[in-house]
Amino acid sequence: MAEREQNTAGAATLPDRPVKRLARPIERFLHVQEASGIVLICATLAALLLANSRLAADYQGFWDERLSLRLGGFSLDYPLWYWVNDALMAVFFFVIGLEIKRELILGELREPKSVVLPAIAALGGVVAPVAIYLALESEPPARDGWAVPMATDIAFVVGALALLGSRVPPGLKVFMLSLAIIDDILAVIVIALFFSSSIDWAALGGAAAGLGLVYLLDVIRVRSIGVYALAGGVVWLLTLKSGVHPTVAGVALGLLTPARPWIVEEKLAEIVRFTAERFRSGVTRDARHDTVEDLAFAATESVAPLERLERTLHPWVGFVIMPVFALANAGIAVSVARIADPVSLAVIAGLVIGKPLGISGAALLATGTGLARMPSGTSRAVLFGASCLGGVGFTMAIFIASLSLEGEGLAAAKTGILVGSATSLVLGLTILGVALRGRPAVSRGPDAV
Repeated sequence: MAEREQNTAGAATLPDRPVKRLARPIERFLHVQEASGIVLICATLAALLLANSRLAADYQGFWDERLSLRLGGFSLDYPLWYWVNDALMAVFFFVIGLEIKRELILGELREPKSVVLPAIAALGGVVAPVAIYLALESEPPARDGWAVPMATDIAFVVGALALLGSRVPPGLKVFMLSLAIIDDILAVIVIALFFSSSIDWAALGGAAAGLGLVYLLDVIRVRSIGVYALAGGVVWLLTLKSGVHPTVAGVALGLLTPARPWIVEEKLAEIVRFTAERFRSGVTRDARHDTVEDLAFAATESVAPLERLERTLHPWVGFVIMPVFALANAGIAVSVARIADPVSLAVIAGLVIGKPLGISGAALLATGTGLARMPSGTSRAVLFGASCLGGVGFTMAIFIASLSLEGEGLAAAKTGILVGSATSLVLGLTILGVALRGRPAVSRGPDAV
């Protein structure tokens, strides 16, 4: 009787498994973002403390140390901060490419109706900050930093929403996650179009050929991660030498990563049944070893390469690469004069004023004209509070600043990013805390994210 009840219970849960399987990668993504946001804050504070202490010269000297890689007559010789920004961050952008591909194929962005609201809101959240920045800074070289306040940091936004607990409507989480991903797409396009140096077309052609080779390897079903890593490294190097920023190669490689498993579930079930029958009928030791290896291979290939890579790399990006990036780039000497610098004030205004006005204004326009619907359980006050969180543009904003500005202008932009992001974070959490006060906790069913 107990056994029958156990089997019945197991059977009852079977219909929920596909839903859980689809939700699991998103759940893992959100949990990593929540925790990595805390680590990123700690790394940022550490960089600020070092840059404003007696160790400031040693801190800066460490990141200015040069690291050389030589092979025959070929060499790469750059300071450590350059390796972080152009090599490690290529992995960060590769994961962004994976996230974009997942959302386009399997996630919220696969349905055109689901894309409309976050896409319009993201566009508004780009145009308004840029317009405010250019209105305040219209003369070169400060004008070159126009793209700095356009970015939204996914890790901080997800981490901030997590602080509010289960009162946050699931629809709002999905909206903000989708908006941040679309925001990243726009940022990558801007980096590719506006922040690339003079183009070496031969190297760029080689990079394009390398991307074609990666696609061909998937078509002919090459499964070796080492082969893909080698091809990806060559694409990164050629992109670096072409004058196009190498992080663009990271996104392109992420978008080329297969989002479907090689062995579908039905085929895996058939392999498992066949393996079980072989073991029941009796096999030799050598045959047993080969059979287990085949089963392990089938189990691995029943998970899409995109999901495997994202599961493996996302913690490394969240807990290693992004904190190292913060340590290398967030260390600036803070002063009242630097905060009052016109570039800093333009960035602060873009993040604190432009972002929420652009995101919420565009979203309300879209819902008011019937182009889209408000996320379920979300009021205008809740939407505005979340839009304020969109002004937390830390990682991507600093990255774009390092591409577009230099010297005192870069230091002022970083100061504006830190002040503007912190202000946006406090404003967003305060408004959301008030707007969600008294709201019942959202129950988490099997399909909740």
